[in-house]
This record gives sequence, structure tokens and C-alpha cells, in this order.
Amino acid sequence: MLDSLMIEVHDLTKRYPGHTAVDGITFTVGRGEVVGFLGPNGAGKSTTMRILACFLPATGGTARVAGFDVYREPDEVRRRIGYMPESNPLHLDMRVREYLKFRARLKGLGWRRSRDRVDTVLQQCGLTDVHRRITGQLSKGYRQRVGLADALVHEPDLIILDEPTVGLDPHQIRTVRSLIKELGKTTTILLSTHILPEVEMTCSRVLILNQGRILAADTTENLERKLSLDGQVIAEIAAPQDALRDCWRDLPEIERWDVAPADGEWFRVALTPRNGADLRPLVFAIVRENNWSLRELTRSRHSLEDIFVHLTRQNRKEIPGA
Repeated sequence: MLDSLMIEVHDLTKRYPGHTAVDGITFTVGRGEVVGFLGPNGAGKSTTMRILACFLPATGGTARVAGFDVYREPDEVRRRIGYMPESNPLHLDMRVREYLKFRARLKGLGWRRSRDRVDTVLQQCGLTDVHRRITGQLSKGYRQRVGLADALVHEPDLIILDEPTVGLDPHQIRTVRSLIKELGKTTTILLSTHILPEVEMTCSRVLILNQGRILAADTTENLERKLSLDGQVIAEIAAPQDALRDCWRDLPEIERWDVAPADGEWFRVALTPRNGADLRPLVFAIVRENNWSLRELTRSRHSLEDIFVHLTRQNRKEIPGA
């Protein structure tokens, strides 16, 4: 079981004078997973990532990457991770290829291996056409790509990406997103971002952090299912209003119902199940049995943004003026 885990965090804590940034969190990430690390600003995401990347010591608890302790065996951990921080610390006076070769050698690659890996990541990250350019002369999007290439150049087992698409335009975001999805086929990825649709499209699981604590750790489908226990169904039906009201009143499957005029002979019906069951088959059967007309039948669903807002608001401490 332990061999299947890439990240093992137990009771991890980071305190500063007067402030606890990370408050006893525990989670695991399996090998080959692409996990979204979500939370509002100040939730403790970047602090946790810096601890995992051996850039910051923890106050308490343990963290292991590929079986190695980040405190006792930092060199072994660094060999196995590629870390791209939010503020990308590039050498702006170096050419792209020169910089990546320099970084590859710093990470322990030999001369021949570093050359081959630089050629590979230049192609992977769409940097071949600008490999002779000075890094400081590149656009924000290309600098982000250089940072990503830097994180990949030594073929790490784990890639930690802290806001990799911040400041990029929609076309650049799509390019980086496609690259992350491709990398996720062979590499474990821990991804922090505020672009929630990006997480839905690239991540197999999410960790939601707020005020230094983990609120949820699950797939987006399971979180949506838990949040949507009411499973409200909306239907637009053309039928006599009194008959519509009467047909829902005594059904044991329905806890609450409402019928409101829509337009013409159509009425909008909102139904909440008693046990979270899907009421759509029942509604369709009733409409067909009564020879009524049906033009809409949908079940309410929640996006990752809905889940995120619901959990973080529910957990938020009362702050004056918030």
C-alpha cells in the first residue's frame, strides 16, 4: 500500500507568530493521480506545497514524498519532484536553452542526458521556436512555459504546480492545460489553481483547504453527489394546474413540491425527493400516463465552483466586515 502512495502527509502544521498557516492536515496522493489543491487566498495551499518541495520547514507533523521524509531526506525528495512556484524565479538574462541546460545540470543530470532532456521539454512545452531567445524578453505566457519546462527537465516522479496559468490569456491557458493533461498520464501531479473549470477537466480528485484545514478530499463527482442530496427536479408540463398539484401531494417519494405558472398552458414544477432519489423516471411516467406534454425535465447539479463556495463559506470564521 505504501508503495502506491506518492505523497503522505500526517498532522502537518506550520505556525508563524500570531498565525497558523497549516493546522494539522492529513492527506495522501497516490502514484499517477492528478490532484487539484484548492482553497481561497491564505488557505495554506502554497505553504503546504513549499513544505513538500523542501523549501520551508514544518512546525509539526510529517510529510513524505515517494517514501522519503521531507525533513530528514530532503535531497532524495528534491530528486523526485519538479516544483513550479507561483512567482516563477527565472534567470532573465539567460537564453531559454542555456537556462534549461543549466537547471538540468544543477539537478544532477550528466552532459549528454541534460542535452536530451532539454530537447524533449522544449518540444513538450512549445518552446522550440524561442529556444535562443533571452528569457527576460519573452511574454508572460512563454515564461510560464519555461518554468514548467524547468520543473520537468529531470523527469520527476511528482510535479507540484502552484498557479501555473496565473496571468495567462485563454489561448495560453488551454495550451498549459493540455500539457498538464498529457503529463498526468505518466506522472503524479499536485495542482493549485483558482480556475476551477481547469480542475474539473484535468484532475481526478480534489483537496479543498480553508484556514489551514482540509474541508474535503474526494472526486468532484462524489462531492457533487454529497452536495446534491436534495436532487431537486425541475419539469415544465402543460396540464391542468389543479391536476398537477394533486398528483404530487400524496406521493411518498416527494418531500416538497411547488407548481408555478410559466407561459400559456405551461407550468414549472419543482420537486424535492424524500431520500435523494432521482425523480425523473417517476415524473416522466406520470406525464405519459396522463397524456400531458413535457418540454423540460432536469435534475439540479452543482459545479465545482458551487461546491467550493459552499464548503468555504460554511467553514469561514466570523470576521468583522467580512
